[in-house]
Amino acid sequence: MKLHQEDNNALNTITSYGDDFVAINLQRHEGSVIVMPDTLEQWPVSSFDALAPEHFDALVAAAPEVVIFGSGSKLRFPHPRLTAQLAKHRIGMETMDFGAACRTYNILMSEGRRVAAALLIEG
Repeated sequence: MKLHQEDNNALNTITSYGDDFVAINLQRHEGSVIVMPDTLEQWPVSSFDALAPEHFDALVAAAPEVVIFGSGSKLRFPHPRLTAQLAKHRIGMETMDFGAACRTYNILMSEGRRVAAALLIEG
């Protein structure tokens, strides 16, 4: 799906996505990523079954208000033990399918919220 880009003062915006990619500011990524309004990094996880607590723990230092987890083409919820550090630090967590996560991230980011999208792209 292609999304329309608005002037957002150079914040990271998801401009399109598909089953095996996400484009952020028109740059295509074919592996899992963590995107925040001001940062973008590769997320070293290639499958839902490979998720471990440290994959979510890495988000704590960034201190987002909420993490949107894009679980892939189907909605899958990570075990609470994987996201325990987020809860401990009072960081909200929402799980959505990939497309919904991309759209929700853009909305929250455009509202000025400190949001992180952890987008799982399975290879």
